[in-house]
Amino acid sequence: MRLTVHTDYALRLLIHLAAIPPGERITIAAVAAAYGIPKNHLTKVAHRLGLAGYVATLRGKGGGLRLARPMAAINLGAVVRETEPDIALAPCFAARSRSCPILPACDLVGILREAEQAFLAVLDRHSLADLVSRKSVLRHLLTAAPA
Repeated sequence: MRLTVHTDYALRLLIHLAAIPPGERITIAAVAAAYGIPKNHLTKVAHRLGLAGYVATLRGKGGGLRLARPMAAINLGAVVRETEPDIALAPCFAARSRSCPILPACDLVGILREAEQAFLAVLDRHSLADLVSRKSVLRHLLTAAPA
């Protein structure tokens, strides 16, 4: 299983927002600088997480990002499902790509689907709170990151 860069950035953004002190906001530019990732990509990620209700965005002076839900209410499996448009492990999983000649007799599809479900089941058992048990260390690392 390989997650897209979009999902990686989404999880990083959520971790960063969970690590900042409650009530504070942070800009996309600051998060992008802390991780050394492109601001324009992170903007798309923040927008999507905002639409999904995970991130609150405030524009203008004093604006920025903050978590829209408590950390414990942000399920990692749900975030991955939201940010991965097509989580299929193999091309034959996609309904639009049923071109494999052995598909009607292939047992690999069932095994891979079981593996996908197991992967998501592990993520479903965890929340954002599980990723930030060492907030002070995270804060230090994120503020010490080279821009």
